[in-house]
Amino acid sequence: MDSKATSPAGRTATLIRQRIEQGGERLWRLDDFRDLSFAAAAQALSRMAREGAIERLSKGIYYRPRQTAFGKSRPNPAAIRNLATTRKNAFPAGLSAASHLGFTTQNPRRPELATTASSLPRKLVGEDALIHTRRPEAWSRLPATDAAILDFLRNGGKTGELSAKETIERMQAPLSEPGRYARLLAAAHTEPPRVRAMLGAFGELLCRTDEELKRLRDSLNPFSRFDFGIFASLPNAKSWQAKRHTLT
Repeated sequence: MDSKATSPAGRTATLIRQRIEQGGERLWRLDDFRDLSFAAAAQALSRMAREGAIERLSKGIYYRPRQTAFGKSRPNPAAIRNLATTRKNAFPAGLSAASHLGFTTQNPRRPELATTASSLPRKLVGEDALIHTRRPEAWSRLPATDAAILDFLRNGGKTGELSAKETIERMQAPLSEPGRYARLLAAAHTEPPRVRAMLGAFGELLCRTDEELKRLRDSLNPFSRFDFGIFASLPNAKSWQAKRHTLT
């Protein structure tokens, strides 16, 4: 009997090959084999990729194709983008953030993402993806919706398609969800001053505590004025140092 096949690494390789063959066409991560030896699993996957049984998409991510009349199948772009965002602290940004939050019904022509990392694997998120890198590390502890809110505030709500009044009213709903404002407040110190000011204005409308609002107000230069974008229509925008107050 082949000693390699009966060794622990050989048995791991056999188990992985069986699982992948039984799983059919799909994406596989090294994390999918956490019940097995990490080193042996990594070696087995690398060997299968060299043999052409699976395709390596990125570090620790593989794809098992199926044969079609037009050649080997390709992985679903949406699936690999979703996988990339769960692995690399990637969040919806720009028009994608506005769509995620319900401020627009438009579908972005190309994915737009923000990440705390210095890059994202293009093979996963798409060669045409618009990527905003090096967002504050505090974002890595936030759910996607929280980060999308911060991105939407950074853009002054300009990526939405609702009126200023509708945008302000709709923004209050997610900010009122239990725990969310506290999480945003914890990350606020890494945000631009205009974002902190807008969070303060919304917090005041939502009757947040004086202590929370004081922390935000004390972090602002009292002589600065900030571009609130569409949120300049907040009724208390001026008291939070918005450049102008436009009624819509």
